[in-house]
Amino acid sequence: MPPDSLFTRRASFMPNTFNADAMTVEATISTFATVARRDARGSYTERLDPAGLDLSGLVGSPLLDGHRQGSARDVIGTIAAYRMEGESLVATIRLSGAADAASIITRIQEGTLKGVSIGYRVTRWAESTDSLTKARVRTAAAWAISEVSAVPIPADPGATFRSNTMPKDTQDDDRATLIQRLVAAHDLPGEWATRMEEAGEELTDDEIRIQARAAAADALQTRARQTPRIRTVASHEDPATTMRHRADALHARVSGTAPTEQARPYMADSLRDHARAAVEATGTSTRGMDADQLFRAAMHTTTDFPGLLTSTGNRTLIGAYQAAQSPIKTTLARQATMADFRPATRLKLSDVGLLEKVSESGEIKSTTRGEAAESYALDTYATQFAISRKALINDDLGAFRDWGMTAGRMAAETEANLLLKLLLSNPVMGEDGLALFHATHGNLAAAAALSVATLDAARKAMRGMKALDGKTPINATPKFLVVGPEQETTAEQVLASIYAATVADVNPFGGKLTLLVEPRITDDRFYIFADPAVLPVLEYAYLSSAQGPQMASREGWDVLGMEFRVVLDFGCGAIDWRGAFFNPGA
Repeated sequence: MPPDSLFTRRASFMPNTFNADAMTVEATISTFATVARRDARGSYTERLDPAGLDLSGLVGSPLLDGHRQGSARDVIGTIAAYRMEGESLVATIRLSGAADAASIITRIQEGTLKGVSIGYRVTRWAESTDSLTKARVRTAAAWAISEVSAVPIPADPGATFRSNTMPKDTQDDDRATLIQRLVAAHDLPGEWATRMEEAGEELTDDEIRIQARAAAADALQTRARQTPRIRTVASHEDPATTMRHRADALHARVSGTAPTEQARPYMADSLRDHARAAVEATGTSTRGMDADQLFRAAMHTTTDFPGLLTSTGNRTLIGAYQAAQSPIKTTLARQATMADFRPATRLKLSDVGLLEKVSESGEIKSTTRGEAAESYALDTYATQFAISRKALINDDLGAFRDWGMTAGRMAAETEANLLLKLLLSNPVMGEDGLALFHATHGNLAAAAALSVATLDAARKAMRGMKALDGKTPINATPKFLVVGPEQETTAEQVLASIYAATVADVNPFGGKLTLLVEPRITDDRFYIFADPAVLPVLEYAYLSSAQGPQMASREGWDVLGMEFRVVLDFGCGAIDWRGAFFNPGA
């Protein structure tokens, strides 16, 4: 067929197969075209073998907006049916009628959004070398489609939403063109093409396609039986950079977020694929290895695969840890670091006193400063969990995600419990040997119900606080009101700004204090705190080399799989009493 004729037929994409009544459209979702890829070993050609495609779960798979998976709004349709047309996989797609998908559906309907791309998971790869170019080829020998996406520019040029007059290329091709396309699609040798041409009219086009798939399957089995060999391959990309992109892709799969552009080529890779890439990056062939051998090699011969899992686990851990923070820690306490586990001293110096008038002789009198110290130390808290060999082989990321998120929440809970235990215990201060909240300090009230009157008394007491010298007023300004769930509604009423008919009805605390509710406070007590940036009362610290929870991994000893350990070096203490006030409540 002349090239200009082919161009004319393909450029005639006008009104597509969109059915407004049924809200469906047809799309060629794959022509199994080859795609240029890159991994730790360099460039390679990726081929999708139609014979190895598992279509059992295709119906019901989602149609996504550009492979995004971060939100339910990214789903704009589902696969309703499919069929093979020659060497192409065609699907009928039922589109969403939701308002937030309307703009994308309109583009599909009018034909301005044409591209289609598939997301897939490969359970078995076959390695080979192109007979002509000698380039490396990776063929997906066993794989399944997990999603289909509407994209501006597809990797497979033939994957598009179909027009009503979409040409049937495979029916229009002459015999020679069909054979050459099958050779390219299945990486078949020239001898096979010669046999098919010599067969002439003895074979129909469909029989030739069947012969092509059978020959491709035989070739894959032959490669799988070849003896593994050790080889060293020069990488065209920094292996550390490649593993970082793989870690980004694995985290996107675990968290359901959109991957970066650099991570997108690895989104379909299973844990087994990541393990294979880590082993092959060392120059070791993985041909002939089963899943168990592959994971053992990945954990024994390289740090990349354990590092990839640990990196993903740490990001999952930290995300859950940050989301579960207590207001006692994030709002009322000051953060610090310590170099080791010895008790750290927080030294407080008094003011230098008022400036005195200089005498006629020019003499300037010296002043002295008082000092006091508070101290506390770090402790280590830890937990561990394991991912079984079965979970690794089954690519079960759900268990890994759940453990990481749970560990993150428990680390945040540990910190919150320690800080609140410190606050509720009313610790003794090193400055004077008295409790943090004590009548002598002027920051402890007689038990009374939360009201405007009791808040007024607390504010007056804090305004009268003196510095370390016992003389200089520091004018502590109340900023936060801390209560438990029992007092939450009352606190909201006390702090509410309302329209007052008379001066006597004005709420003086409306908009003045920020309410913090701590669920671990179970009685009617309440606290008033100043801004910790000005007058810190509570302080927490991490080991300077490990701030926050840290995850580490090793090959399992007590279990078959990977073991993960989460360690937290954390300490907290009361460092001053002047910035807080306590009322036990009625």
